[in-house]
Amino acid sequence: MKKFLLTLFAIMASACFMLKADPVTWSYQLVDDGTDHPSIKMTATIAPGYHLYDFTHQGMENKLAISITGQGVQTVGAPKAARAPIAEIDEDGANARFYTGSITFTQKLKPTADKYKVTVKITGQACNDNSCSNYNSAKIFDGHAPKAAVAEESKEQPEEQPKEEVEAPAAADSAVAAPVADSAVASSEAIGSESQLWANVEPQLKALSQDKEEAGLLAIFLAGILGGLIALITPCVWPMIPMTVSFFLKQNKSKAAGVRSAMVYGISIVIIYVAIGLLVTAVFGGAALNALSTNAWFNVFFFLLLVVFAISFMGGFEITLPSKWTNKMDSKVDTTTGMVSLFFMAFTLALVSFSCTGPIIGTLLVETATSGNYLSPAVGMLGFALALALPFTIFAMFPTMLKSMPKSGGWLNSVKVVLGFLELALALKFLSIADLTCNWRILDREVFLCLWIVIFAMLGFYLLGKLRFPHDSKVEKTGIGRFMLALISLSFALYMVPGLWGAPLKAISAFSPPSRTQDFSLYQGEIHPRSQNYEEGMALAVQENKPILLDFSGHGCTNCRELEGAVWTNDDVRNLINDDFILVSLMVDERTPLPQPIVKTRANGETAIVETVGELWGLLESEKFGIMAQPYHVILDHQGRPLAPAMDYNNGKDPKRYIEFLETGLQNYRKQSAKPAEK
Repeated sequence: MKKFLLTLFAIMASACFMLKADPVTWSYQLVDDGTDHPSIKMTATIAPGYHLYDFTHQGMENKLAISITGQGVQTVGAPKAARAPIAEIDEDGANARFYTGSITFTQKLKPTADKYKVTVKITGQACNDNSCSNYNSAKIFDGHAPKAAVAEESKEQPEEQPKEEVEAPAAADSAVAAPVADSAVASSEAIGSESQLWANVEPQLKALSQDKEEAGLLAIFLAGILGGLIALITPCVWPMIPMTVSFFLKQNKSKAAGVRSAMVYGISIVIIYVAIGLLVTAVFGGAALNALSTNAWFNVFFFLLLVVFAISFMGGFEITLPSKWTNKMDSKVDTTTGMVSLFFMAFTLALVSFSCTGPIIGTLLVETATSGNYLSPAVGMLGFALALALPFTIFAMFPTMLKSMPKSGGWLNSVKVVLGFLELALALKFLSIADLTCNWRILDREVFLCLWIVIFAMLGFYLLGKLRFPHDSKVEKTGIGRFMLALISLSFALYMVPGLWGAPLKAISAFSPPSRTQDFSLYQGEIHPRSQNYEEGMALAVQENKPILLDFSGHGCTNCRELEGAVWTNDDVRNLINDDFILVSLMVDERTPLPQPIVKTRANGETAIVETVGELWGLLESEKFGIMAQPYHVILDHQGRPLAPAMDYNNGKDPKRYIEFLETGLQNYRKQSAKPAEK
C-alpha cells in the first residue's frame, strides 16, 4: 500500500508539472558587453510536439513578436534567426513557416551612452497537433559601452535627439514582428507611469480611515481549534488519550508530577505543530503562498490530494508514514529521560496519528497559508495543537473524568467516513478555483451545486445506516446524534436545490462559483460590474457623473464570493451600487496575457515586469493603495482620489456597515461636486 501511495503521489505531481510546463521557454544573454558592438541572444526552447510559428505564416498574426526597447542604446536592424524556419504546406493549403527544438535570435545593438538599459519582451503562441498555447517572456539588461565609442556616436548625432527608446522594426521578410497592444493595455501602460489615476493615495486613505481591529487571525485561530477538536475524535487519537494519561499517572509518584508531565507533553505537541506552520511560510513565504492560492495547477493538485484523502477516510486504503520513523521516535523515548523523553512521546503521537490528522492538517494549512498573512499557518497550527493537547492535561488533572469518556468503537470509523464526505465536498472548491482561473467552464455553478447536493444527501443516508463502506459495522439502531446529523445533512442538500435555478444561497457563497457562471437563472437580483478595466470604468464614471466603486477581486477568492453572495444581494446595497456608482471589478488572478508585457518601476525602485491582466491590476492595488488583499473595495472620484475609508472583508461582511461605506462615499462625492457651484 505504501508503494501504491508513493506511486500515486508521484503520478499526480508529474501530471501537474507537465500540465503547468510552458510550451516555450526563453533564455537570454548579453554578448560583448563593454564593446561598441554588443548584441542580445534570445534562445527559445520549444517543448517536444510543439512548433513555434514564424510571423510570415499566412493567417497567423502575432505568433512570434519580439519588442526591444532601450535607454542609452539603439537597435541595429531587426533580430535575426540562427537558421531558416521549416517550410510546409498546412492542412488549409497555406505556407506554414515554423521552428522546432531550439532556435536563437540575435539582435545587434549600438550604445549611445556610457551606461544603457535594454528591455526585451517576447509574446506569441506555440502549437501542437491539437491546440495552441500562449507564452510571454521578458528580460532587462544593464550594460556599458567604451567612452570613445560613445563620444564618436555623439558627434555623429544631431543636437536635437528624440527619446532614446526604439522598437525592433517589423519588416515583411523579417522573422519577427512587434505586437500591437490594444487600447486598454496601452492606456494602462501610460497611466501606470504618469497619470494621476495611478498616483498613490495611502495618506488620503489613512486620513479617512479609523483604526479597526483585524479579525482575520482570530478566525484562523478558531478554525485551527475546530480542526484540532475534529482530530481528537478520530480513531488514531481518541484511544491514545486514556493510554497516555494512565502512563503519566503510573510513571510518576505523585499526582502533581503526573499533571506536570502531561502539561509538558501538551506543550511539546503545541511546539511541534506550530513549528510545522512556521516551516510552511519559511519555505514558501506568505506572498508566494498567496499567489499559489489562485494558481490553476496548484488548485488542481490539491483537488486530487483531497480526493485521495477522502477515499482514505472512506476505507479505500490507509495513509501511513514509514514505520521506521515511528520506531525511531519510540527508541528515542526509551533512551532519553525527563522533558526530552516527553517531547519525543509527543512526536510519536504526531507520527502515529498522521493517517487521521494528516488530511485535517493539510486542509488547514492550505486554507490558512493562502490567506495572504505570513503568520496564518502558525496561528492555525497553534489553535489545532491547543485543541489536540488540552484533553491530555485536563484528564491528567482530573483522572476520574476518564471513566466518562465514550469507549472506542465503530462510531470512530463513522467519524472518519463523515470527514471523507466533507473532504470530497471541499475538494470541489479547489477544482472550482482552477476552473474559474483558466475559464474552462467545466464546473459551472449548477454543476457544482449538483455535486454538493448529491454528496450531502448521500452523507445523510450514510448517517441513517442506508449506505455502508468497508470496515463499517451494520447500524442496528439510529442514535439521536446520528439522526440529528443526518437531518442537518439532508436539510442542507434540500437548501441548495433552489440554487439550480439561480437562488443566491448565501450560506455557501464563499465556496460555490459565482452566479455569472450559471447558464440558466431565474434570479434577477445579481450585481454585475459595469467594467473590468480601471481606465474604462473611470471614463464611464465621468460620462455618467457618478463615483467609481473599485472592487479588487479574484476568481479564486472565497472571501470575495462570500461578500458578493451575502452582502451585495442585500436590497439596499444592490440598489445603491446599481443606481449611484460605477462598479469596476478587477480580477488580480486573471491569467489572460497582455499583448505586450509592461515594464514599470515601483515606488520602492524595483522593476516590475507585468505580463498578465491580473498582474496589472495587482500592481495597481499595491502601488496606488499599498495593499495586496482581496476583497478590497474603495470609492474614488474622477481624479482617482478616495472618498471614503477602504472596505475589506472583515469589515464588509456586515450589510449595515457596507451601506454606511457606500453612503459616506456618495455624500463626499456630492459635496465635492457641489463646490464649484457654491463659488
